[in-house]
Amino acid sequence: MSEHLMIKSLFDLKETIAASIFDGCTYPWEVLGRIKGEILRIGSTLSSEEYDKIGEDIWIAKSAKVAPSASISGPAIIGRDAEVRHCAFIRGSAIVGEGAVVGNSTELKNVILFNKVQVPHYNYVGDSILGYKAHMGAGSITSNVKSDKSLVVVNSGELKIETGLKKFGAVLGDYVEVGCNSVLNPGTVIGRNANIYPLSSVRGYVAEAGIYKKAGEIVVKR
Repeated sequence: MSEHLMIKSLFDLKETIAASIFDGCTYPWEVLGRIKGEILRIGSTLSSEEYDKIGEDIWIAKSAKVAPSASISGPAIIGRDAEVRHCAFIRGSAIVGEGAVVGNSTELKNVILFNKVQVPHYNYVGDSILGYKAHMGAGSITSNVKSDKSLVVVNSGELKIETGLKKFGAVLGDYVEVGCNSVLNPGTVIGRNANIYPLSSVRGYVAEAGIYKKAGEIVVKR
């Protein structure tokens, strides 16, 4: 059974402006190709009283804090009370949720950050989805392309699911904590409330409420 990899098992969809993007999908990576179009659709509905439209297809909430040194390319939505810090690099097709933090020298590309996500220090997040209050420690990154450029497969024990995607980083369920300087390899899916030790190289599925210590050593939180 693959229920643990499904959208309904990973996210509270009330905690993103982009909830409708998941309609009709079973697994979260199915929406990665839809992010650009969803931003354009949502952006056209946003109130000018709450959001400023900056340049081409960039919507920034008036309550958000964006450093002058940040670089933002559209399409992008920066939600209410979000913070985009010094030298952040948002390359486009990015949804930054309400109260989220995109920090110093962090790079985003084709991502959905649910509300209250924190990627605050030297992170790369590409072709990925981070659930409510997920947090990536300093220097932790998603690796979104396999070294041999083959299509990404999601592995969970003996279960293997072909995604059909060349670019797919990671999916983090709600409340996931990723330790500093960890690498989430292509097709990583981390269940709700799981923790990843610092300096980890993670592949495949990490169970909900699990603690990933190293490859082959995942314990359940007590």
